[in-house]
Amino acid sequence: MKIESLTNNKVKTWNKLKEKKYRDETGLFLIEGDHLIKEALKRNLVVSTIGLTSDYDYEVTSEILKKLSCQKSGTNEIAIVKKIEEKEITGDNVVILDGIQDPGNLGTIIRSAVAFNIGTLILSQDCVDLYNDKVIRSSEGMIFNINIVRKNLKEIIPEIKLSGYTIYAATVDGDKTFDDDKKIAFIIGNEGSGIKKEILELCDKNITIKMNENCESLNAGVSASILMYELGGRR
Repeated sequence: MKIESLTNNKVKTWNKLKEKKYRDETGLFLIEGDHLIKEALKRNLVVSTIGLTSDYDYEVTSEILKKLSCQKSGTNEIAIVKKIEEKEITGDNVVILDGIQDPGNLGTIIRSAVAFNIGTLILSQDCVDLYNDKVIRSSEGMIFNINIVRKNLKEIIPEIKLSGYTIYAATVDGDKTFDDDKKIAFIIGNEGSGIKKEILELCDKNITIKMNENCESLNAGVSASILMYELGGRR
């Protein structure tokens, strides 16, 4: 049966998933477009699909899809997806994000982390919501292909140090290369204020990207990607 009313109870419920509060309550979120849906299907995370034909679990009108979409141009298909289960921290290469607020930066970092074989991505509790629509879209579906956990950094950093990780802080006054430590985690700080002082104090070493002195700094997503590339190349 085709759903045609914008005031249908299912449509109202789906639309609430654009709000973080409701995503947290239900453990569900929305994704848009063929590519993202295919990536979610690989992980068996799709609960139901919504589209313009009877091929989908729910056939709806274009007006309903426009209402549910977060994109100005709209979309032809949407899926309701289960949040990704957090797993134990794994891999010799780990990236820690301290207070990243821009969803585009987080999405870029996720995409690069998959490209450069990062085992786990750790988000501080004050990072932007992982299931923000812009994060999901800018990750190009790679959100479904890496272990991502949200932790209290003051608690988790001492724990992973005990597991053998050397902790690097990305700063403007560090070494230009990673040492030959067996297990490495590096921290990227907030776009404006950098790494918090109490987090810096937990780090073992500093790492800096060598660049033209005329350039004062780089975007957080770009900085993280360069360091991930360098770290991956040393393995």
